Amino acid sequence: MQPDSRGRAIHPPAPPSPFPLACLALLAGLTLSTPSASGAQQEWSWPERSENLQVLPADFPAERLSAVMRGFTRALGVRCSYCHVGEEGQPLSTFDFASDDNPKKDIARTMYRMLGVINDTLATIEPSGPAAVNMWCHTCHRGRPRPTTLDEELAEVHAEEGIDATITAYRQLRERFHGRGAFDFGEGTLNGFGYVLLGEGHAEDAIAIFRLNVEQYPESANAWDSLGEAYLAAGDRARAEEAYGKSLELDPENENAREKLAEIRGG
Repeated sequence: MQPDSRGRAIHPPAPPSPFPLACLALLAGLTLSTPSASGAQQEWSWPERSENLQVLPADFPAERLSAVMRGFTRALGVRCSYCHVGEEGQPLSTFDFASDDNPKKDIARTMYRMLGVINDTLATIEPSGPAAVNMWCHTCHRGRPRPTTLDEELAEVHAEEGIDATITAYRQLRERFHGRGAFDFGEGTLNGFGYVLLGEGHAEDAIAIFRLNVEQYPESANAWDSLGEAYLAAGDRARAEEAYGKSLELDPENENAREKLAEIRGG
């Protein structure tokens, strides 16, 4: 049984990052301190004047630039090489921070400008609480480079690699991100994704998703009801009866399960 749509409470954003979203790529022209007498690897130091800043002010101070860039990496869960020209694991002295060869730089700049438009628009809205709502990098990204929803992530994997890889992806994402607010791991997400697959004619794949959902939420009458529907769509009346029976056991007032059981046993 597909649940009714419900409105979601809007929570206030987390404390702002050092600077709004966008330009992981705005850093450039950095310098190194001199090496120590022991010959140790050179340590990184932020320049007094950076190069190729196209959105941040040209005279943006080094201490603020440092905070901005570190804020970006935390918010998106990435490192310098994500937007800059350089090899991960190599000294920062080998990076060409001024280069625009990495296309993610321009994407970041575009996002920065977009964020400015959004926050300008938000400023015109009468606050519904004690303070106005603002957008920040972590508002959407929450530790991920691409701020997708869980069902979007699963749909991409399913389209490219099939259902087994989709199940594996779900488990990996849950292990890494559960409890961090990056994805909605509630039963409704898998339930909705299962119905998408069912509507596309992938009954067996939908069954796999609904089985995963009852594994995660074994006390959910709705999850078992959905599994029953998928089994019925696949022509497996015996397993549909079992799933609907479990749903009715968990929720004796589930009329949908009661009706389906009557149909199965009477037919």
